[in-house]
Amino acid sequence: MPGVSLASIAKAGAPVVEKSWFVYLVRAANGSLYCGISDDPHRRFAAHQRGKGARFFYSSPAVALVYVEQCVSKGEALRQERLIKKLRKSAKEILAASYVAAGDCASIHERDALPST
Repeated sequence: MPGVSLASIAKAGAPVVEKSWFVYLVRAANGSLYCGISDDPHRRFAAHQRGKGARFFYSSPAVALVYVEQCVSKGEALRQERLIKKLRKSAKEILAASYVAAGDCASIHERDALPST
């Protein structure tokens, strides 16, 4: 709605719904893991596959979204990202394995191969 600000809606007593943020891990073709945050990790992964959004993928393309964790705010996602980045690679691999074991892991190519409904 033109002319209506988020602040005026909040003052009017309407509840403000905060957008979910996510911390995610992407596996590169060389086996390394990239950690980042996004409000839409699947869209962000697709951008990484196109070589957009992070210089990290210039040398080795993104091949799979291997971990996603929902956070209640952008600040929490940033804090969680910092914690994950401090982990050893073996600990990051455990996070990725837990996500894969839950059946949540899918690369764009794997999702494209699934029949559409």
